Amino acid sequence: MSSGVHAALNPGGVIGNGRYRLLAKSGADARSNAELWRARDGQLNRDVALTVLLGDLADNDAAARARRTVERAMHAASFTHPGVSRVIDVLTPGTGIRGDEGILGIVIAEWTQGTDLMDLIAEGPLPAGAATRLLEPLGAAIEGAHHAGLVLGADHPQRIRVTSDGRLRLAFPGPRPDAIARDDVKGLGAILYLLLTGRWALPGGPQGVPVAPTGPDGSVVAPNALHPYLPHDLSSVAVRSLEDTSVGGIRTSAAILQVLDQIAAEEAQTSLIPAVSASRDDDDQVVWTTQRPRQDKQQKKKLWISVGVLALATLTVIVWLSVQIVGFFSDEPSKGGGPTVVINQPGSNGQTAPPPAPAGPVQPGQIGVYDVTNQPDNANQASRAVDTNAGTFWRTDNYFQPFPTLKPGIGLMASFAEPVKLASVTITSPSKGTKVEIRVASALDSPIEETKVIGVADLSDGQTQIQLNDHEPTGHVLIWITQLTNSGGGKNQSEIREVLYTRAQ
Repeated sequence: MSSGVHAALNPGGVIGNGRYRLLAKSGADARSNAELWRARDGQLNRDVALTVLLGDLADNDAAARARRTVERAMHAASFTHPGVSRVIDVLTPGTGIRGDEGILGIVIAEWTQGTDLMDLIAEGPLPAGAATRLLEPLGAAIEGAHHAGLVLGADHPQRIRVTSDGRLRLAFPGPRPDAIARDDVKGLGAILYLLLTGRWALPGGPQGVPVAPTGPDGSVVAPNALHPYLPHDLSSVAVRSLEDTSVGGIRTSAAILQVLDQIAAEEAQTSLIPAVSASRDDDDQVVWTTQRPRQDKQQKKKLWISVGVLALATLTVIVWLSVQIVGFFSDEPSKGGGPTVVINQPGSNGQTAPPPAPAGPVQPGQIGVYDVTNQPDNANQASRAVDTNAGTFWRTDNYFQPFPTLKPGIGLMASFAEPVKLASVTITSPSKGTKVEIRVASALDSPIEETKVIGVADLSDGQTQIQLNDHEPTGHVLIWITQLTNSGGGKNQSEIREVLYTRAQ
């Protein structure tokens, strides 16, 4: 790259045969060796967004990749959508670019008023409702482009801006030469992850942005594992959009949009609030903030009451955590390599269950949440289902989409001190209509397809006794929920208050 490139690519520099004066750098996409600039079109006297592809013209491979990016951007110029900045023109060496500039291509798009996405999350993650409303227009744009056979290249956060009316928009078009539609979907999931956590979950992200944490198997940790208040469905969509597996991974933007629509409706009370701010001449006139309006006296009174309640709740959580930490070191770890089974020891005060009787009720030695997606629901509450106290319970997360949209099911895996042959399982639950299967397994982490169904039932409001088919004695029994109770309004959730296992004669 010539020294002249460094002189030109600075605020005040002029490129494109003297037509475009650079105003401010918005970012860089190292994967494409591209810089993203706000510039002034000297001929038409308007601001534009420039995606400047850098490289040596003598490098045939780099030149070919830049040419392909420019061609794809120009091809997408026919696609119009509020979620995508319109491509105005493209330049290549010999057609608006001097051969000695060290620039292999420029994509010129209309300028998007608003603020950079990275500025929006600089002060922390956004609430779920705000994130969904921001993301929906971009998701709709991707879905429309894919139907038209186009790839947008919406897989880098610095290419995205927030419009003055609160929409995410692809402000710097120009897909990588090898980008496919799947990359747009992964980009949508990564942007959702960024909004919810402030972390970037794909390779090649901006410098200074924290990388999303990963688990022992290399998969990205779910957002609700970092922030438990986030809706399970939204968290799951963000993670599954990033997965390349054919089983479990979300591969279309339509699936993401469906969940976003429902979350946005559920979170209707949470919104971004427009505020006028014009502290500098070269800034946009409207920005977005997550702050709420100034509270009146009544609101402040309610706030102080809420703070008192929160303080009491915090103290309760601290006490609970202390108990959990003590119990943690006595828990038996689950095996790896299969579905997640987070184990809780039933009983209290560290006492073990009494030896099983020849016939009648039998208490499991341990119980845990069984989840094939490695996102167990309320894992620390599993032991409440066998604590002989109907006032406590284990409850699933709330799902806006019924099974198997986001996962095939969820369950409780009980393990016994010795193999048992059961006659029945009695479930106490208020969740009428929940469909369950009783399955036997050879191990805690047996794949679901290797377990055997020995009983099925639809739960009633109260006690439901499930008579079991004849089976060999087993050490592991799974209550597998295949359909949650639907309460309307996108709420699918079930609760188990108590489980009684009865040994056969």
